[in-house]
Amino acid sequence: MPAPTCFSCHKSRAALRRPRSGQALCGSCFCAAFEAEVLHTVLAGHLLPPGAVVAVGASGGKDSTVLAHVLRELAPRLGITLHLVAVDEGIGGYRDAALEAVRSQAARWELPLTIVAYEDLFGGWTMDAVARSTAGSGRSRSCCTFCGVLRRRALEEGARLVGATHIVTGHNADDMAETVLMNFLRGDAARLARGGVLGSTGEGCALPRCRPLQFASQKEVVLYAHFRHLRYFSEECVYAPEAFRGHARDLLKLLEAARPSAVLDLVHSAERLALAPAARPPPPGTCSRCGALASHKLCQACALLDGLNRGLPRLAIGKGRRVLQVEPPQPGNPSLVTSDSVAPPGPCTCKQPKDKANPCRNGGDRAGATCVSQCDLSPGNGGDQAGATRVSQCDLSPGNGGDRAGATCVSQCDLSPVME
Repeated sequence: MPAPTCFSCHKSRAALRRPRSGQALCGSCFCAAFEAEVLHTVLAGHLLPPGAVVAVGASGGKDSTVLAHVLRELAPRLGITLHLVAVDEGIGGYRDAALEAVRSQAARWELPLTIVAYEDLFGGWTMDAVARSTAGSGRSRSCCTFCGVLRRRALEEGARLVGATHIVTGHNADDMAETVLMNFLRGDAARLARGGVLGSTGEGCALPRCRPLQFASQKEVVLYAHFRHLRYFSEECVYAPEAFRGHARDLLKLLEAARPSAVLDLVHSAERLALAPAARPPPPGTCSRCGALASHKLCQACALLDGLNRGLPRLAIGKGRRVLQVEPPQPGNPSLVTSDSVAPPGPCTCKQPKDKANPCRNGGDRAGATCVSQCDLSPGNGGDQAGATRVSQCDLSPGNGGDRAGATCVSQCDLSPVME
């Protein structure tokens, strides 16, 4: 049976049937409709005002490639300037190839490109180093948690570096629906209530950011790339198979098979969600260390880096955050995330026993230094988890001996549950 005539131009043969409308369209008309819908999303949501300098988060993948191409086509009508910002997470055998794709796109489209690296921004930490650090701590499945937080901060820093006024990312409707499901499953009401908006308006010192592809399904993003002959990097990150998001993605596929509109239904449900006054989170403040927007004394990025630098990555996620101590902001650029690894700490002067098997991992001659030793919590010794880590928080404030011998050590067992 021959393909039907295009519903829009009534001339060419249809090349696809749109999932959302069922219309049979040729490739050219589909691409025009796709671009018109992105334009409508930007204009109706007042996302990118005329004159905006827009940092496009470029990963080399299909979503960011399509986003950059569409915005480049729409830039004259929107009156905006584009600048590609790529993040090098430091993932061997993966990110180098993806960055090469970004460089090729930037050259082909004649767009400026800036690359920022975790290693430069976060005291030498790369994702490969984070994975090695978390491998024996029960956190090996949380690499995407670390990467997502640090990537968001790195993109912010890259956007500031190029003088951008707005940030755009390539999250599509499937990504957003997965996020809604994840927040439901985690019981994270605060993030659930924020999940339906098209972006943030730039609270505090944060730059405004938005998602122009939020209502475009992943299938249509791939089809647009196909008909526009866009080349992109399609390999999956080596750490992605362990991510919790994969379970939400599998569930979403089952829901979509039973109800094709499930993806957009979830996105629109998040848009309309409202929390009862008692369930609303307090207004965000600023991080006491780097000055970024934060819902706690430390922003999530600083909290994660703090746990990594102490050799206790499990402290950075879930209930462990309450153990983290707050230090004064680092000198210099207050927007830049810094960490204790920038200045190597001196030897710890507390009297907590240490040996080669249980070294003092980040004990410095300053207030808040941390020593780590192993608790003997085998049955019969009062513990409920063999091999649990004991966190010895050295009280090295001036009133407790400072950095002199005999400073007080307060030991506390970290038995917080492991969160996926």
